[in-house]
Amino acid sequence: MARAVTNQRKMINTAAAWIIGLLIFFPILWTMLTSFKSEAQAIADPPIFLFFDWTTENYSTVMERSNYGRFLWNSIFIAGGSTILGIIIAIPAAWSMAFVPSKRTKDILLWMLSTKMLPAVGVLYPIYLLFIQFGLLDNVYGLTFVLMLINLPIIVWMLYTYFREIPGEILEAARMDGATLRDEILYVLTPMAIPGIASTLLLNFILAWNEAFWTLNLTAAKAAPLTAFIASYSSPEGLFYAKLSAASTMAIAPILILGWFSQKQLVRGLTFGAVK
Repeated sequence: MARAVTNQRKMINTAAAWIIGLLIFFPILWTMLTSFKSEAQAIADPPIFLFFDWTTENYSTVMERSNYGRFLWNSIFIAGGSTILGIIIAIPAAWSMAFVPSKRTKDILLWMLSTKMLPAVGVLYPIYLLFIQFGLLDNVYGLTFVLMLINLPIIVWMLYTYFREIPGEILEAARMDGATLRDEILYVLTPMAIPGIASTLLLNFILAWNEAFWTLNLTAAKAAPLTAFIASYSSPEGLFYAKLSAASTMAIAPILILGWFSQKQLVRGLTFGAVK
């Protein structure tokens, strides 16, 4: 009887997981399907799901109208650069908070997290003025630095959580063997926390890749990433849904592929230390 109840619960949980997964994935699927429709079919009422005349004309138009490769490179540079720079800064910070805590450590962590609750538009004006002053408008380096600062609280929090799961005795043993602070972080702590660091890298790369507010306000053409590439298909004449869907599909495809191939590492990192 107990086994039957357990199996029933597993079936219910599995079905619920599939339903939730399909609901989450459906907007992406609909966008991809719309990208292969004509503009008339894209706005048809009732909507056309599968039985329509498939066409790649929207992708051809998007490629002819925009330099997709430049937008893609800007996204890779900005997302990758901000993530790597954030990790370099966050590892020592998380190490000190995890292994050499002070009375104010928790307050500092909460303060860092509270900065994520601040509306971005509230600090847009001063940052915009600073960018003008230092000549960083429409500059990939300036946008990389801003996104690093925006995601730094999340990076520090995640690494702090992972580092807390590592026994401090291991680091003490390394010190007794003559390891310097640099050796302790690079050769002892970092290898042990690779799953957590990898998941932090992936998650923050995705956050930086998807960032739209700052990219639209601090770039124009030269440093514009794929989020600006998508926004360029919204015009005063209206929305061209099929072409907008094609541009959106081209923008999300690289990150979807990355997430698909790294999902095991991501899950492993997110559950790092959950079971002792």
